[in-house]
Amino acid sequence: MSWLVYSLTNSALWLGVLAFSTTICSFILAPFAGVLVDRLNRHRILVVTQSLAMVQALTLAAVTLTGTAAIWNLILLSMALGAINAFDMPTRQAFVIEMVDAKEDLANAIALNSSLFNSARLIGPSVAGLLVATIGEGLCFLINGLSFIAVIACLLAMAITPRVSTTGHPDFFRGMRDGFRYSFGFRPIRYIIILLSYTSLVAMPYTVLLPVYAKEILQGGAGTFGFLTAAAGVGALIGAVYLASRKNVLGLIRIIVAASLSFGIGLILLSLFKITWLALLAMSLAGFGMVVMMAGSNTFLQSISDDDKRGRVMSIFVMAFMGLTPFGSLLFGGMASVVGASITLMAGGLLCLAGAFIFAWKFSGVRKIVNDAYVKKGIIFE
Repeated sequence: MSWLVYSLTNSALWLGVLAFSTTICSFILAPFAGVLVDRLNRHRILVVTQSLAMVQALTLAAVTLTGTAAIWNLILLSMALGAINAFDMPTRQAFVIEMVDAKEDLANAIALNSSLFNSARLIGPSVAGLLVATIGEGLCFLINGLSFIAVIACLLAMAITPRVSTTGHPDFFRGMRDGFRYSFGFRPIRYIIILLSYTSLVAMPYTVLLPVYAKEILQGGAGTFGFLTAAAGVGALIGAVYLASRKNVLGLIRIIVAASLSFGIGLILLSLFKITWLALLAMSLAGFGMVVMMAGSNTFLQSISDDDKRGRVMSIFVMAFMGLTPFGSLLFGGMASVVGASITLMAGGLLCLAGAFIFAWKFSGVRKIVNDAYVKKGIIFE
């Protein structure tokens, strides 16, 4: 979609506007979604959200294949997807708990889900990036829309015991307030949320600039753009396999810090390299760091959160993960249009490194709190 918009407008700023429109609805609606996730049947919510996502994807395919795609309808469709994701993402994350019966398997199941979820966000576009160069944007959108048939069929085939809600009070806004108070009042969760928010603002929007980087710096086309996204996907896949192979959550914070540093270094190297194969290496490092940091944070939050507040915590995760990215996308797009993509990527990488060091320093003071919480939940023993 970003390549289509750049082809229509030839503007880095419009790429930022597109990313902003996609995720701003997630930022606004996620707190409301979190309360519903903790109260309603998560299985049914997922069936509805995935069905709506299929309608959105097929509509996008229709306007592209008929030649009626324009910046205004692409922005509207992006906003629709953002609204759907606001409910789908926290539901999907919290739903994992209901599918795992043995507590000793919980940490690994969360890590596996988090890794697949985050790596798929890079691997899928990587495949699409290569297909854009051969079959065009419209057929990519059509394949995406049809793929939801398998997703919905899998959801309908599940036999899940309905979860009993334990929220205990009918006040919707009080439930939302309690979720924020719990998430930001418990320091380990607060520090992770702040790191995610910061990284989403200063580093995650680097993907907005990839069409510009491929065309203007590497002097390539859709194929070069596809290879860049594919390289990020390779790094993401390696990170996913690594995290999913871990048996428990011990040492996860050190891994999150190291991944944040890798993400920042990858962006800095990307800003310096003008040769395609070197840029691909930098993209792999950035993809690895981004997925391990995001998936590791997801795993940590789900492991340490109280069961009756997990949906609200994950909605705040969505706000941090996706909600601030639109503002960063506007910042990246506007900055790149003034000083260029390379300097913008360099700035994002340096800020990412600074955030990782500050997070490591602050989190060192709450390690005992984390260990006590793990003991209480039976994840580790005294």
